[in-house]
Amino acid sequence: MRSERVWDLVIPLKPLVLAKSRLGDLRPGLALAFAQDTVAAALACAVVRGVCVVTDDPLAAAELSALGARIVPDAPAAGLNAALAHGARVVRAERASSAVAALNADLPALRPAELAAVLGAARGGRAFLADAAGVGTTLLAASPGVPLRPAFGGPSRARHLASGAREIALRLVDSVRRDVDTAEDLRAALTLGVGPHTTRATAALRL
Repeated sequence: MRSERVWDLVIPLKPLVLAKSRLGDLRPGLALAFAQDTVAAALACAVVRGVCVVTDDPLAAAELSALGARIVPDAPAAGLNAALAHGARVVRAERASSAVAALNADLPALRPAELAAVLGAARGGRAFLADAAGVGTTLLAASPGVPLRPAFGGPSRARHLASGAREIALRLVDSVRRDVDTAEDLRAALTLGVGPHTTRATAALRL
């Protein structure tokens, strides 16, 4: 795979006070830390040209913008998939030939090289990567000229398959599959090795 920066990523992030409800009172700080590490790793990926974060949270917008992400308000305000479709439209309004991928904001162990491998395997049409549980989706990619058509949330692996998207079958890309919704997920991410923001945010936790 040529190391050309050909992908634009769209990352959705709901208001921090609403994010990660299963992580209890610590959720706003953890959700922001996860997003910071996800965005930083994505921007460090050799094939990623830019990261567009769709959010209405002012703190997250400021912190992620400081890392180099472009912030787009959630104008549709109609849920996750509407936000992703909106972000993809914004990106392609400026670069019609862009390859676009939707990426979860809760991948604190994300490795740039593993993300590059997944995006390399995603070339051609629409393709997705299932999460570690094999039920949801952590990444959905669409080649230039191909609509993204996101169907995230719950058992999205089955919905993306039914929509005609091709499943990416790669080994050794655990960091791209390991999203965090529960304390158990967080322990698994910590075992993989998380980024500096999540490391600081979890330093005092007993997990």
